[in-house]
Amino acid sequence: MVGKGLLRLRPSLGPLRRPLRAIGHLAPQWNFLTIHYAYFILTCLLSALIFWGSATPFRSISFTDSLFLCVSAMTLAGLNTINLSTLNTWQQVILFILIMLGSAIFVSSFVVHVRRRAFEKKFRDVAEKRSMFSRHGRNRSSSQSRFPFSLSIRSPTLPASDNRPENSAAAAGEPRGRSESLELPKTDVPQITTGPRSASEQKAAEEPGRPGESHVPDQPELTEESMGNGNAGGSQPHILPSAGTDGKSQNSVQQSPVAISPERSGGPGVTFSVSTESAEHRTERERDRRRRMLGVGAAPGSNLRLVSPLPPVAYSGVPGENDDKPIEKATSKYFPSAGFVSRNSQFHGLTEAERERLGGCEYRAIEFLAIIVPLYFILWQLFGALGIGAYIHNNQPDATLANGLNPWWVGIFNAISAFNNSGMSLLDANMTAFQTSYYMLLTMSLLILAGNTAYPIFLRLIVWTMWKLCPDTSSWHDWRNTLQFLLDHPRRCYTNLFPSQHTWWLLMSVLVLNGIDWVAFEILNIGNPAITALPRGIEIVDGLFQAVAVRSGGFYVVNISSVRVSLQVLYVVMMYISVYPVVITMRNSNVYEERSLGIYADDPGYAAQQQSQQLVGIGNLFGGLRRHLTGEGLTSQQERGSYFVRQQLRAQLAHDAWFLAFAVFLISIIEGGQFERDPATYSVLNIIFEVVSGYACVGISIGLPYAAYSFCGSWHVLSKLILCAVMIRGRHRGLPVAIDKAVLLPGEHSGRAEEEDAHIRMERTMSRGRVV
Repeated sequence: MVGKGLLRLRPSLGPLRRPLRAIGHLAPQWNFLTIHYAYFILTCLLSALIFWGSATPFRSISFTDSLFLCVSAMTLAGLNTINLSTLNTWQQVILFILIMLGSAIFVSSFVVHVRRRAFEKKFRDVAEKRSMFSRHGRNRSSSQSRFPFSLSIRSPTLPASDNRPENSAAAAGEPRGRSESLELPKTDVPQITTGPRSASEQKAAEEPGRPGESHVPDQPELTEESMGNGNAGGSQPHILPSAGTDGKSQNSVQQSPVAISPERSGGPGVTFSVSTESAEHRTERERDRRRRMLGVGAAPGSNLRLVSPLPPVAYSGVPGENDDKPIEKATSKYFPSAGFVSRNSQFHGLTEAERERLGGCEYRAIEFLAIIVPLYFILWQLFGALGIGAYIHNNQPDATLANGLNPWWVGIFNAISAFNNSGMSLLDANMTAFQTSYYMLLTMSLLILAGNTAYPIFLRLIVWTMWKLCPDTSSWHDWRNTLQFLLDHPRRCYTNLFPSQHTWWLLMSVLVLNGIDWVAFEILNIGNPAITALPRGIEIVDGLFQAVAVRSGGFYVVNISSVRVSLQVLYVVMMYISVYPVVITMRNSNVYEERSLGIYADDPGYAAQQQSQQLVGIGNLFGGLRRHLTGEGLTSQQERGSYFVRQQLRAQLAHDAWFLAFAVFLISIIEGGQFERDPATYSVLNIIFEVVSGYACVGISIGLPYAAYSFCGSWHVLSKLILCAVMIRGRHRGLPVAIDKAVLLPGEHSGRAEEEDAHIRMERTMSRGRVV
């Protein structure tokens, strides 16, 4: 990591050591967001140098404009400071490649392939560990001298992995990256004792008929990873008294001053003492957390490490055996297990072996996505490019020849730009040259939807269709099971594939928002000669295309400056919230949503959740949306779900508003002289429109009365650079948070985090007496 690397400096650096140490403290830790930022910034800088050096004649395009065009293409903003028709073919190819490299589908496909390779490496490591355990199985007595812990199994409780702190066994001296947790049955908790056991204890542990206890003969020794990663000097394990079947204590001695009694915890278990690390180490750790880039809405310091040493809450896996157990969905649908599935596809109550089987299900789903996502990305663009290129070549070649461009090249470029929602067009007139072409407008509208807002909808439809078409036979069982797992728990595998309920809400939001834009285009332009001069059928289709393009596509079929001012204001709002439906759905369906927000909800039971997920009728559609956003008249489960959505919305608004306001303020200062010369063209509304379009990565511009390029093409150099920063930040506002299951590599922390999250919900449910 950058920060850690700079902190490990040699004394020979002398006077440079302190400045480099300060830089190391400021450098963020590497995670999905920081890598994503680095990828975009470095690619834009490198391509800008190539773009600038490729100009003909040399230096005919300034480096500022070169950088702006590369950033605009990479971020899919689509704004252009010069006419693209004046570029040479190689420069157009550079923009063409950047559009695809910056595509959200391309980036997510790359993440899927990286996770698949990580799963394969993990499986190889697991196979090597098993081979190592089998070779050293006869030397367990010597290994116990290194790890003075012994195991016995007590009454059924949650797995111990959910309440082990990260640094409980650092003194064991075992390297990190070993095993995830103990290979125990799902409902068993290991009782940890220190030192060798007496003969009576050994006999009692091996007694087969002893109630509440059983013995695991071939249990591997504890490792640092099975107890949780951490630094030396952290919390150490202590004993809780063992309990009989009545849950009462059988041993009044407690070796930990903070051990929680079975009466309070609801059952026996393992607890940990308060950490003994120094205040200096705690302060340094907090500083490290504040430096991390975690994503919009993520609580400071949120990670997958254990949050607190909570006491275990006992419940049985047998229905009706314990009235305090929440009703949840079983995992046996995918593999033999007595575990549970709770909120946002969190699996808990699993042993290490069951975690490995869960990893196998995820791997097969990711392996399927590693094929279907690239095919989706390639085939949509291939067929779109062929269709639009052939149409322009055969029907309207004059529009491209007027700019000195090949019709096939213009069609291919427009198709790729539409699918990736860039909005860049090689024609100076953009799509106004094709405002009477039904095929062009409808095909590009479909490409715009397929590449962005409707991508999760189309992808789930493809997976669902394949699942339906798979024969229900033994030879197709693995395929059906993989597709079923992907449909039930998509956010464990992919960022842009959502559960059924979330997908329906996304579809509804796309239809409603695009419908509002379409109706507004037709109504607000009544009496506008620039629009009413078109034939009625053309006007309706143009309105539909503009409604689809204004939220993400970036193309314009009529001059935006010619529409009503009220419609321009509506377009500013729609561009601003363009990313909200997808990104709020993405973060609300995150497996670690509670952990990322730092807010935990009770787990009221799977039956109540299933009841709340039933689709409402069309007559109650808008009422349900209003209740979902305001929280009025909702059940306890719906109210908690609505609360999480409102938290995500507040965080997104706070993340966006101040940056946009600051950028508009700075650009208004820089362009103040031009405003005095031409207040109509350089009005505040036009500046806001341009900045919001760049931040939302849409690309629609008010334009200039004397040029075909975007309004920002007439700005000063500093204003263009500010807008470049706005576009880069805006491209990253639609990303998942850093601790998202779909972007994390498989590791030991994810399983323990799910166990702890379920534990926290269960404890709060029982403490409030609201168990279903």
